[in-house]
Amino acid sequence: MADETCTEEESPFPRIYVERTLAIIKPDAIHKSEEIEDIILTSGFTILQRRKLQLSPEQCSDFYTEHHGKLTFPKLTAYMSSGPIIALTLARDNAIAHWKNIIGPIKASDTHPECLRAKYATSELENALHGSESFHVAEREIKFMFPNKETEEYLSRYVNQTLLQGLTELCKHKPLNPCVRTTGAPSPPKVNKSINRNG
Repeated sequence: MADETCTEEESPFPRIYVERTLAIIKPDAIHKSEEIEDIILTSGFTILQRRKLQLSPEQCSDFYTEHHGKLTFPKLTAYMSSGPIIALTLARDNAIAHWKNIIGPIKASDTHPECLRAKYATSELENALHGSESFHVAEREIKFMFPNKETEEYLSRYVNQTLLQGLTELCKHKPLNPCVRTTGAPSPPKVNKSINRNG
């Protein structure tokens, strides 16, 4: 009987590498967020995470660290903290390059009139949308905008099941003082009160 397994090179199916990128709908384009998200979905992206938030100037400064020292940096942080934004984690094959191609360059209106920045930007600074520059930048930016994701994954993997088992046992035994029972601390030591403390 012949071995029918295929090696990776012989596989009849194409290999697809799913990549993540961070997209931001900036304050000047937030009123068009539904329209922009529809374009994202029809362009083959999956929206993995979505968060509406307003950044402080300090948070903007931390997010745009690579722009420190540039003349536009103060205006950039003021603009990005001027109103709410929508942060999106997008996924698809070659997500970073596809998203950058769809949003277009910063000076888009003359050279790329069909791109999203040409359509939604109000100026060169207020350019409507953000896209990660590289894989490593995308990972950093996603962690910045969605800081609790790693915590949620850790809790789901290591804590929740144990906690559920402990609470189930607690319900079965119904102790008189459940707070003491759940602390996991040993009982306090018993002190012999007959000992003379004065020596």
